[in-house]
Amino acid sequence: MSQSKKVQKDSYLFREGDAPDAMYIIKSGQFAVTKTKGTSEVVLAEIKAGAMVGEMAIFDKKPRSANVKALKESEVVSLPYEALEKQLDALPVWIKAIMKTMNENMREANKKIKILENPEADAERFPPHVVNKLLSIINLVGHKYGQKNDGGEGILVPANRLRNFTIQVFQEPTNKMESMQNALQELGYFVVEDLGEGRKKLVNLQPDFLMDFVDWYNEWLFKQEKDKVYVTADDIKILTAVLHFAKKATPDGKGVRKINLADIQNDSMRDLGYLVKSDDVNPLIEKGLVSEKIMEESGVFIGLQLENIEKPAAFWKLVWDLKRILR
Repeated sequence: MSQSKKVQKDSYLFREGDAPDAMYIIKSGQFAVTKTKGTSEVVLAEIKAGAMVGEMAIFDKKPRSANVKALKESEVVSLPYEALEKQLDALPVWIKAIMKTMNENMREANKKIKILENPEADAERFPPHVVNKLLSIINLVGHKYGQKNDGGEGILVPANRLRNFTIQVFQEPTNKMESMQNALQELGYFVVEDLGEGRKKLVNLQPDFLMDFVDWYNEWLFKQEKDKVYVTADDIKILTAVLHFAKKATPDGKGVRKINLADIQNDSMRDLGYLVKSDDVNPLIEKGLVSEKIMEESGVFIGLQLENIEKPAAFWKLVWDLKRILR
């Protein structure tokens, strides 16, 4: 059942994320338990001869939660789970239940210790107020100190000034601001150009839109819960389709555009690449984003005023796009 195995210095007994297949008793030598962080490793503990490692996965078979690396030439005794499970099967049910519960409690305790050691690790890195603060800094610095982008659209945002405001005035980490800039660039709102020697060219391509977004989001965030309308990521997909067909419709004297739900269902796959069924608009109706269904001889319609819904839809799309990218 057991098998002796030599592990050379700086070699890994197993790595974080590996599929587990055995537990080990350290016969000689010394190992470090480490976690990968970026391109380096953080040492969590050191274990010596007589200690056991890799036992926690015997019940749940979860991937290895850390690396185990030899600090010197070492030897371990491998105890494969398959053989151990045969012996566990012979134990009374209540003993196995106790062992399994202890194992689960140990995993949960490790999670809680990790959170206590680093409370931000389990928290959302970019909660809504941080998103709005970072965008506000970009808007403020661009509006006060920016210049027109010669030969192109948008406003040049002075990188050094933006960095100073981020750190010194608003006390936000520069890595978060850089993540925001990269996210905005991915979405087509911003340009980040590396000029070398630590210099960057930053261009806010849509300063007016981002300024309006901050005002709108700030107002929404501080509304009472009963007055808030939540637009989900799924809502945005349907709302995008509704707006697509609304732009094809002719407004009446009050600016209302009526959309035939049959047209959306029949043509959405062709026009947008995904199917929108008639009942998919129901959440938009419930949230007051479009009108109630209108029954006419020629079909079932919904109505909306484009100018009242187009910009909020774009704002909500930005909210969910940033949430998707800034993880």
